[in-house]
Amino acid sequence: MPTEAQIHAEIEALRQQISETQELYREVCAVLFFRYGITPTANKLYQYVRKGSMSAPAEALAKFWEDLREKSRVRIEHPDLPDSLKSAAGELVAALWTQAQGAAQEGLAVFRSEAQAAVLESQTAQASAENERTTALLAREQAQQAIQVATERALALECELAVEQAGKAALATQLEAAVRQQAALEAALADARRDFAAELEKLRQALQRSEERCEAAEKRALLEIDRERTAAARAQKELEKVRQQQQDAEDRHRTEVAQLQADLGGARQKIGVAEGMLQEMRTRYQQQAEEMQSLRTIAAESETRKSLLERDLTACREKIAELDKELQQRPAPAPEKSATKPRTRTRKTVA
Repeated sequence: MPTEAQIHAEIEALRQQISETQELYREVCAVLFFRYGITPTANKLYQYVRKGSMSAPAEALAKFWEDLREKSRVRIEHPDLPDSLKSAAGELVAALWTQAQGAAQEGLAVFRSEAQAAVLESQTAQASAENERTTALLAREQAQQAIQVATERALALECELAVEQAGKAALATQLEAAVRQQAALEAALADARRDFAAELEKLRQALQRSEERCEAAEKRALLEIDRERTAAARAQKELEKVRQQQQDAEDRHRTEVAQLQADLGGARQKIGVAEGMLQEMRTRYQQQAEEMQSLRTIAAESETRKSLLERDLTACREKIAELDKELQQRPAPAPEKSATKPRTRTRKTVA
C-alpha cells in the first residue's frame, strides 16, 4: 500500500514541473486514481496541492471525470452500418471494456494484497530486528556498566594499595629509624658499660690503695707504738714526749682511717649510682626491643593486607577481561530490511 510520503513526493515533483493550477490538479487526479487507486475529491486534492482557491480543485475534478467518460465512450464510425448496429456494437465494446477494467481492478487488488502481506512481513522482520538490536544494545550497556563498576573497583583497590604501600613505606622508615635508634642505644649501652667497668675498676683500685694505706698506717702505728714502748724503758725522761708523740700518731691514724672510710662510702655511692644507670638503660633497651617487635608485627600485617588487595585487583582485572571478551563475541545487530515497494500497473484507455 502506498504511503502518504510517496504521494506527497510525487505531487511535489509535479509542482516543480507544472505551473498552471488546473493542469496540476488534473495530473494529481490522474496520479491518485490510476496509480494509487484513490478516488479523488475536491477536499483531498486541495489538501495535497494547496494552490489556488477552493473552486479550482472542484473545476479540475469535474473536467477530469468528463475527460474520463469521454475517453471511455466507444464510437464505431462506418457509413454502411445502421445506427442501431453502431449503438449495439458500441455498447458491446463498452461492456467488454468495463469487464476488462473490472478484471484489471481484481488483479490489482490481489497484487495489492500480496504487496501488503510482503510489507507486513518486512515490518515484522524489521520489528524483530529492532527488538534484537534493542536487546543487544541493552546487553552492551549492561556490560559497559559492569566494566565501569569493575574499573571503579580496580581504581579503588589501586588507591587502597597505594595507601597501604605508603603506610608500609612509613612503617619501614619508622622501623629503620627504630633499628638505628636501637643500634645507637646499644652502642651507648656498650659505652656506658665500658665507662662503668672503667669507673668501677678505678674505684676498686682506689679502695685497694686506701686499704693498703690503712694497713701501712696501722703497721707504722704499731711500729711506732713498739718503738715508743721500747724507748720508754730506756728513757724515762722522754716518757711524756713519747706519749705525746704516741697520742699524735694515734690521732693521725684515726684521721686517716676516718678519711679512708669516707672515701670507701663515696666509692660505694658511685657504684650504686652506676648500677641504677645500668638498670635504667636495661629497661630502656627492653622497651625499644618491644617497640621494634610491635613495628615488625604491624609490617607483617600490612604485607598480608597488601597481598589480599593485590589478589582482589587481579580478580577484578580478570573479570574486566572476561566482560570485554564476552562483549566482543556477541553477534552484531541484524541490518534493517527495507520494505518492498509495490509495483504499479497502468491501464490503457480506449479512445
